Amino acid sequence: MLQNLNALLAPALMDRLVLVVNHVMAAEPQAVARMLPHQGRVLRLDLMQLPRLLPAPPVLAFRITPAGLVEWCREPVDADLQVRLDAANPAALALQALTGQMPPVVIEGDANLAADVDWLLKNLRWDVADDLQRLFGPTVAHELHRLGTSLAQALRKAMHSARQGADLAANRMRNR
Repeated sequence: MLQNLNALLAPALMDRLVLVVNHVMAAEPQAVARMLPHQGRVLRLDLMQLPRLLPAPPVLAFRITPAGLVEWCREPVDADLQVRLDAANPAALALQALTGQMPPVVIEGDANLAADVDWLLKNLRWDVADDLQRLFGPTVAHELHRLGTSLAQALRKAMHSARQGADLAANRMRNR
């Protein structure tokens, strides 16, 4: 039953993810301009060491469109750029993503595409406040954005404290 649910939900979630990514990219003309020369090329994300208890993710391959945006490749395809991500601890990865931290990745393939994707990851930001304002108006949007910013800061502090604690414990173990 879990596999059937995954088969139904995964494509819908991927379609929504692509819509969000394209929305964010389209709001930044330089992002689209950087992707235009790569139209037709494919970027694939491979989640390595994903725990077996979790359902297998769908194919995470994306083709760059003639508009400089991305479309999801529903079937496995050869990739021009492959990004491997250690997903042994999905909760830590999600927390890193929420706090805006970039996890370590292994990248193979087209160097020019890799450079432009790297630029996107480092410079492209979702203007959440602007989208919230369009949806809820300025007053509610301001409060929602303030709350979200406070939550993100708290998560960053918690991650930093957890790292410090883990480093301290590791140092103590080494010094024994």
